[in-house]
Amino acid sequence: MSARKSTGDQAQGGRRGGRLLLRGVLLAVIAIVVLGFLATGCTKVSTAPDEVRLHYAGGPFEAIKFTKCISPSSGATFLGPGDTSYSYPFGQRTFDFSGTEDSESKPISIVSKDNVELQVAGSATFTLNTSCETLRRFHEKIGLKYGAYFDGGESTGWRRMLNFYFKQPLDRAMDAASQEFEWKKLFNDPNAKQQWEQRVGQLARQFIKETAGEDYFCQPNYGGTGECGDVALTIQKPEPPQSLIDALAAEQAAKQQNLAQQQINTKVKTELESIKDLVKVLGPQGAILWKAIQDGRVQVVPVPQGGAINITPQSR
Repeated sequence: MSARKSTGDQAQGGRRGGRLLLRGVLLAVIAIVVLGFLATGCTKVSTAPDEVRLHYAGGPFEAIKFTKCISPSSGATFLGPGDTSYSYPFGQRTFDFSGTEDSESKPISIVSKDNVELQVAGSATFTLNTSCETLRRFHEKIGLKYGAYFDGGESTGWRRMLNFYFKQPLDRAMDAASQEFEWKKLFNDPNAKQQWEQRVGQLARQFIKETAGEDYFCQPNYGGTGECGDVALTIQKPEPPQSLIDALAAEQAAKQQNLAQQQINTKVKTELESIKDLVKVLGPQGAILWKAIQDGRVQVVPVPQGGAINITPQSR
């Protein structure tokens, strides 16, 4: 009995040792795999002076969560396996609606009080609010939706975002302000244009904030702290269709011709009144002679007393 028990104990101990060995091997394999995954999954990022990054941690086996903001001009930051970072611009940016090759948009169309369509070119200069929590909200509400973060440079998503959050509010603001002015005043009257620009600025800043829902777009020199401020607008003179410009030029030319004719008519009238006065004093023939002398057509030569008077008409 004792011999059999000893043999059983040895067998059981052998099985237990085998299981421990197998478990040790499995743990070693898992550790090697994990270490390899960590070694190959880690990435390194740094930021330029005009760049800020958002770091999100997470991977295949855990939820993605916001970790921190990486400030401009930061050295190497290591991201774990599955971690992501998103780059956004730090400093002044511009929404250009001049219609040039590199602009974000074509000029904006407006309609004047007298229903004339005009084109307005210009730009809006701003700074993205990079205060960490504000930038995070911008990214999660807007940036991810449009793909507006940078990836080795300005993205098409950034332009799409600007066209929605700048062009549409600007369009609304300009149309609303333009309903207060006739097209000739917008095109030709500096005082009217100044009033229109001020009105557009007030409405545009209001509509941009309403569209974004928060102060994501600040004044050009905003540094991330303090009051956000307003976007700076630069607006060119509204341009009507070329046909109206030509018609306006013709109208001005006609006014100048009419003014010149009025001046001629005034001169003729003055001369006629003068002739009437001469006739009253000198009689018809005397007036004619006086006029001829004034025009140099008759030469009067003084003669001694008692001598003859010669009147010699001038050849014409």
